[in-house]
Amino acid sequence: MGMASWGSGSYLYGPIMALIGIGLLMLVLRWASKRGTSVVERPTIPSEPTDYGMLSAVSSPATYIEAELTRRQLETGGIRATVAMTNDGPRVMVWPGDEAGARRLLTRR
Repeated sequence: MGMASWGSGSYLYGPIMALIGIGLLMLVLRWASKRGTSVVERPTIPSEPTDYGMLSAVSSPATYIEAELTRRQLETGGIRATVAMTNDGPRVMVWPGDEAGARRLLTRR
């Protein structure tokens, strides 16, 4: 049995198909990353500090950067924490079982 031949232009089919594939991928990526919109990320919607279920606010920094630094300090101390954007500004939130330890750790700085 011999190999099937596509003729003298068969050496072009591979590169042409690769370029078509790259072009389609470019179109999809361009659509998915339009300026000002995202297919994946939803915009942050601030809410009330009491809308976070069992999480308790242990810190009320003035800026998001300060809140992130506080969160990292708590995680370095072994306490899981998260930053929540609320209507009253950023809040560092922890679980109720970690609240006392988080407050002690934050008063030591």
